[in-house]
Amino acid sequence: MIHYVKQIPIEQNFSSVSKEIVIGAGCFWGVERKFWDLPGVLMTSVGYSGGDTDNPTYEDVCYKNTNHAEVVKIIFNENEIGLEDILKVFWECHDPTQGMRQGNDIGTQYRSVIYASDDHDLDIAKKTKDIYQKELVKSGFKSNEDASITTEIKLIDNYFLAEEYHQQYLAKNPNGYCGIGGTGCSFPNG
Repeated sequence: MIHYVKQIPIEQNFSSVSKEIVIGAGCFWGVERKFWDLPGVLMTSVGYSGGDTDNPTYEDVCYKNTNHAEVVKIIFNENEIGLEDILKVFWECHDPTQGMRQGNDIGTQYRSVIYASDDHDLDIAKKTKDIYQKELVKSGFKSNEDASITTEIKLIDNYFLAEEYHQQYLAKNPNGYCGIGGTGCSFPNG
Protein backbone atom coordinates (compact mmCIF):
# COMPACT_ATOMS: atom_id res chain seq x y z
CA MET A 1 0.00 0.00 0.00
CA ILE A 2 1.39 3.39 -1.05
CA HIS A 3 0.82 6.61 0.90
CA TYR A 4 -1.18 8.77 -1.52
CA VAL A 5 0.41 12.07 -0.40
CA LYS A 6 4.00 10.97 0.28
CA GLN A 7 4.14 8.40 -2.55
CA ILE A 8 6.12 5.87 -0.50
CA PRO A 9 5.06 2.53 1.02
CA ILE A 10 3.00 2.95 4.19
CA GLU A 11 4.45 -0.12 5.87
CA GLN A 12 8.22 0.24 6.02
CA ASN A 13 11.02 0.57 8.52
CA PHE A 14 12.21 4.05 9.27
CA SER A 15 15.44 5.22 10.86
CA SER A 16 16.47 4.67 14.45
CA VAL A 17 15.44 8.27 15.25
CA SER A 18 11.83 7.59 14.38
CA LYS A 19 9.09 7.24 16.98
CA GLU A 20 5.39 6.64 16.71
CA ILE A 21 2.22 7.67 18.44
CA VAL A 22 -1.36 6.60 17.76
CA ILE A 23 -4.11 9.16 18.26
CA GLY A 24 -7.85 9.29 17.77
CA ALA A 25 -9.83 12.51 17.59
CA GLY A 26 -13.01 11.60 15.74
CA CYS A 27 -13.30 10.54 12.11
CA PHE A 28 -9.82 9.48 11.05
CA TRP A 29 -10.07 11.13 7.61
CA GLY A 30 -9.83 14.68 8.93
CA VAL A 31 -7.44 13.84 11.73
CA GLU A 32 -4.89 12.28 9.38
CA ARG A 33 -5.00 15.38 7.14
CA LYS A 34 -3.79 17.50 10.10
CA PHE A 35 -0.53 15.54 10.33
CA TRP A 36 0.68 14.20 6.97
CA ASP A 37 2.36 17.49 5.92
CA LEU A 38 3.93 18.45 9.26
CA PRO A 39 7.72 18.83 8.97
CA GLY A 40 9.34 15.82 10.62
CA VAL A 41 6.34 13.51 10.15
CA LEU A 42 7.64 10.58 8.13
CA MET A 43 4.41 8.64 7.72
CA THR A 44 0.73 8.66 8.62
CA SER A 45 -1.80 5.89 8.28
CA VAL A 46 -5.33 5.35 9.51
CA GLY A 47 -6.49 2.29 11.36
CA TYR A 48 -8.31 0.84 14.32
CA SER A 49 -6.97 0.51 17.85
CA GLY A 50 -7.95 0.10 21.47
CA GLY A 51 -10.56 -2.56 20.93
CA ASP A 52 -11.19 -6.18 21.68
CA THR A 53 -11.12 -7.87 18.26
CA ASP A 54 -8.35 -8.73 15.82
CA ASN A 55 -8.26 -7.43 12.26
CA PRO A 56 -11.54 -5.49 12.33
CA THR A 57 -13.02 -4.02 9.18
CA TYR A 58 -14.57 -0.58 8.92
CA GLU A 59 -18.00 -2.18 9.02
CA ASP A 60 -17.03 -4.11 12.18
CA VAL A 61 -15.89 -0.94 13.91
CA CYS A 62 -19.00 0.99 12.90
CA TYR A 63 -21.67 -1.66 13.38
CA LYS A 64 -20.35 -4.30 15.78
CA ASN A 65 -19.22 -4.02 19.38
CA THR A 66 -15.43 -4.05 18.75
CA ASN A 67 -14.57 -1.13 21.09
CA HIS A 68 -11.97 0.04 18.55
CA ALA A 69 -11.42 3.73 17.90
CA GLU A 70 -10.70 5.23 14.50
CA VAL A 71 -7.08 6.30 14.86
CA VAL A 72 -4.09 7.75 13.06
CA LYS A 73 -0.62 6.30 13.45
CA ILE A 74 2.02 9.00 13.17
CA ILE A 75 5.65 8.05 12.62
CA PHE A 76 7.94 11.00 13.16
CA ASN A 77 11.62 11.93 13.31
CA GLU A 78 12.12 13.02 16.90
CA ASN A 79 15.12 15.14 15.84
CA GLU A 80 12.83 17.25 13.64
CA ILE A 81 9.55 17.37 15.56
CA GLY A 82 8.83 16.65 19.19
CA LEU A 83 5.95 14.63 20.55
CA GLU A 84 4.75 17.77 22.33
CA ASP A 85 4.41 19.51 18.94
CA ILE A 86 2.37 16.63 17.56
CA LEU A 87 0.15 16.58 20.64
CA LYS A 88 -0.38 20.36 20.38
CA VAL A 89 -1.99 19.76 16.97
CA PHE A 90 -3.94 16.83 18.42
CA TRP A 91 -5.43 18.82 21.29
CA GLU A 92 -6.29 21.79 19.08
CA CYS A 93 -7.91 19.83 16.23
CA HIS A 94 -10.85 18.40 18.18
CA ASP A 95 -12.96 18.74 21.30
CA PRO A 96 -11.54 16.25 23.81
CA THR A 97 -14.44 16.80 26.23
CA GLN A 98 -17.15 15.13 24.13
CA GLY A 99 -16.74 11.53 25.29
CA MET A 100 -17.87 9.00 22.71
CA ARG A 101 -18.33 11.46 19.87
CA GLN A 102 -16.96 14.34 17.83
CA GLY A 103 -19.69 16.69 16.67
CA ASN A 104 -22.31 14.73 14.75
CA ASP A 105 -20.15 11.58 14.67
CA ILE A 106 -21.39 9.50 17.59
CA GLY A 107 -20.04 6.18 18.87
CA THR A 108 -17.10 4.63 20.68
CA GLN A 109 -15.08 4.67 17.46
CA TYR A 110 -15.00 8.48 17.57
CA ARG A 111 -13.68 8.85 21.11
CA SER A 112 -10.54 10.85 21.85
CA VAL A 113 -7.49 8.64 22.50
CA ILE A 114 -3.71 8.74 22.76
CA TYR A 115 -1.93 5.39 22.61
CA ALA A 116 1.76 5.72 23.42
CA SER A 117 4.55 3.29 22.52
CA ASP A 118 6.46 3.63 25.79
CA ASP A 119 6.23 5.00 29.32
CA HIS A 120 8.18 8.16 28.46
CA ASP A 121 5.71 9.13 25.74
CA LEU A 122 2.81 8.13 27.99
CA ASP A 123 4.05 10.61 30.61
CA ILE A 124 4.34 13.36 27.99
CA ALA A 125 0.78 12.67 26.81
CA LYS A 126 -0.56 12.85 30.38
CA LYS A 127 1.30 16.11 31.03
CA THR A 128 -0.06 17.70 27.85
CA LYS A 129 -3.57 16.65 28.88
CA ASP A 130 -3.14 18.42 32.23
CA ILE A 131 -1.82 21.54 30.49
CA TYR A 132 -4.70 21.62 28.00
CA GLN A 133 -7.28 20.98 30.72
CA LYS A 134 -6.03 24.08 32.55
CA GLU A 135 -6.22 26.10 29.32
CA LEU A 136 -9.81 25.00 28.71
CA VAL A 137 -10.81 26.07 32.23
CA LYS A 138 -8.87 29.33 31.98
CA SER A 139 -10.56 30.18 28.66
CA GLY A 140 -14.03 29.55 30.09
CA PHE A 141 -14.68 26.77 27.58
CA LYS A 142 -18.10 25.22 28.25
CA SER A 143 -18.50 27.47 31.29
CA ASN A 144 -22.00 26.14 31.95
CA GLU A 145 -21.16 22.49 31.21
CA ASP A 146 -18.54 19.95 32.17
CA ALA A 147 -15.31 20.82 30.36
CA SER A 148 -13.39 17.79 31.64
CA ILE A 149 -11.17 16.09 29.08
CA THR A 150 -12.33 12.52 28.46
CA THR A 151 -9.34 11.44 26.33
CA GLU A 152 -8.24 7.86 26.95
CA ILE A 153 -4.44 7.81 27.42
CA LYS A 154 -2.58 4.52 27.74
CA LEU A 155 0.10 2.31 26.26
CA ILE A 156 -0.89 0.89 22.91
CA ASP A 157 -2.37 -2.61 22.83
CA ASN A 158 -2.94 -3.05 19.12
CA TYR A 159 -3.13 -1.28 15.77
CA PHE A 160 -4.83 -2.60 12.67
CA LEU A 161 -4.31 -0.79 9.38
CA ALA A 162 -7.59 0.36 7.83
CA GLU A 163 -8.63 -0.47 4.31
CA GLU A 164 -6.75 1.26 1.49
CA TYR A 165 -9.68 3.47 0.47
CA HIS A 166 -9.58 5.15 3.91
CA GLN A 167 -5.86 5.98 3.70
CA GLN A 168 -5.32 9.72 2.97
CA TYR A 169 -9.01 9.88 2.10
CA LEU A 170 -9.29 13.67 2.06
CA ALA A 171 -6.32 13.98 -0.33
CA LYS A 172 -8.09 11.60 -2.73
CA ASN A 173 -11.49 13.23 -2.07
CA PRO A 174 -10.84 16.92 -1.29
CA ASN A 175 -14.54 17.68 -0.87
CA GLY A 176 -15.08 14.70 1.45
CA TYR A 177 -16.76 14.94 4.82
CA CYS A 178 -14.71 16.08 7.79
CA GLY A 179 -16.60 16.43 11.06
CA ILE A 180 -13.74 17.39 13.34
CA GLY A 181 -13.51 20.82 14.87
CA GLY A 182 -11.51 22.19 17.73
CA THR A 183 -12.54 24.03 20.83
CA GLY A 184 -11.02 27.33 19.72
CA CYS A 185 -8.66 27.08 22.67
CA SER A 186 -4.96 27.10 21.81
CA PHE A 187 -2.40 24.86 23.45
CA PRO A 188 0.16 27.16 25.12
CA ASN A 189 3.60 27.48 23.54
CA GLY A 190 6.63 26.49 25.56
